[in-house]
Amino acid sequence: MGVTPEELAQAYPRLYHMADAQSWESIRKHGLLSTSSLLDLYEVKGKERADIETRRRSESVPILHDKHGRAVVRDQKPLIESKLQKALKDCTLEQWYRLLNKYVFFWLTPERLQTLLCARAYRGQSHAVLTLETLPFVRRYEDRIVLSPMNSGNTQPIAHPRGIATFQKIGDYPFRERAKYGDYYQVVELAVENGADVKESVISVDLMQCGGDGMKTLGNIFEK
Repeated sequence: MGVTPEELAQAYPRLYHMADAQSWESIRKHGLLSTSSLLDLYEVKGKERADIETRRRSESVPILHDKHGRAVVRDQKPLIESKLQKALKDCTLEQWYRLLNKYVFFWLTPERLQTLLCARAYRGQSHAVLTLETLPFVRRYEDRIVLSPMNSGNTQPIAHPRGIATFQKIGDYPFRERAKYGDYYQVVELAVENGADVKESVISVDLMQCGGDGMKTLGNIFEK
């Protein structure tokens, strides 16, 4: 039971995060923040915050701050609420949205990244894709990292059962038991509570889009 940072990095040497195309400078300055942490930084309160944090976002939401400028809270289009409601085991819709919004998420395989990049809702857009070196990142944030065996923000085509226990600390995650499912399913998501400073672990930031035969790099934004 459980997996060490070294074992995780051996199986998945890179982590991937898809962000808004214009977000790298803000990420470089403030870190890659969870939705809730971003709302804290931008001092979003009251009904505006509740609408973002406790409900499904059908579209991305721009937020503004006098000092920090503009940021974008990404949509949750892959979540179909009627299906999500039936899939939840031990929490309400509001609790699930709050749970998702306290983490920042990473894919562990380029195939997972491509699936998101080429999803119908996103394939016509360009995105900033961050590629991180797994080992130093996981070592630094091990106490705030959780792993998931499923895409927690998606209910298509099947809404797999999910709940609070979907996310497990790396010391508790059934890593070896799930090896039989292959890399694509052994670990599906890595998430960090509140967010993380990625400057030390990021290898590159690329502007990417889904092309006719998969992912296409439009340009390099940053490279270590």
